[in-house]
Amino acid sequence: MCIFNGGRDLARTNTKLNPVKKTDLQVVKPVKTTKYSDINLNAWKDYPHVKTDTLWEFPSRLKEHGHTNEYHGNYIPQIAQQLYERFTKKNDVVLDLFFGSGTSGIEAVNMQRRCIGVELKEDLAEKVSEKFTPKQLVTDVNIICADSASNLAKEKVKARLDIMGEDFAQFLILHPPYDDIIKFSDKKEDLSNCSSTDEFYNLFEKVAQNGYDLLEKGRFAALIIGDSYKNSEVQPLGFECMARMQKLGFALKAIIVKDMQGNERAKGKTANLWRYRALAGGFYIFKHEYVMVFQKR
Repeated sequence: MCIFNGGRDLARTNTKLNPVKKTDLQVVKPVKTTKYSDINLNAWKDYPHVKTDTLWEFPSRLKEHGHTNEYHGNYIPQIAQQLYERFTKKNDVVLDLFFGSGTSGIEAVNMQRRCIGVELKEDLAEKVSEKFTPKQLVTDVNIICADSASNLAKEKVKARLDIMGEDFAQFLILHPPYDDIIKFSDKKEDLSNCSSTDEFYNLFEKVAQNGYDLLEKGRFAALIIGDSYKNSEVQPLGFECMARMQKLGFALKAIIVKDMQGNERAKGKTANLWRYRALAGGFYIFKHEYVMVFQKR
């Protein structure tokens, strides 16, 4: 009994000499996320790479992890990375109605999302499909060759969503041609072939309407676009397309200005010529484009 009591007394003494401090106890908070993101808000300081301001500067285009720059006019992968982390969860479906060279799909695979891309040009759709494995084209990425403004494209997207086990897409990307700055095809349905800027706006609105109808309520959309210069004056493509989307029912959440210098090709060789033209013509050279973020009410 004496030995036992002595041991108990010794334990009491050790407790007094080495008390357990509250600072030694790590309280693990449960993961707290929004309905549209996997970001843990209880550990928000662990995401310094996620941008929350409205000026995005990227010194160069990402050219790894499946990304290339062989197709003029595609947006840089870093935009997709930022948007996906902020506004999607793993396994969510991203819908891109101007799929182009597949940036949205490539980054969806990289970040464990899924993607449906609609592309007007048959040859481009076929070429882009080669960037994905046969398995990925079944489970992760589906490329639909159609006119994004048409009911046919809308029905094809619905059918694919059903196969994926979804009623709606969880994120929408719209990266249209910047009016007629670059001619992407000779098809009349191509927004870059519109006979006027007003026709461009009207056709864009039809595409945006399809996107609105196919997007889950409460989820987000991004419009990636720049302005143009025509007939000696600026054509504010971004703001007019923004207004068209608001008219459809999208709530505007942010207007982000993105530095274009990491996404240009060949301009460096003619920089002096453009500077001369600007000085002679009274205009300024575009060095930015917009990433406008919306939410479906």
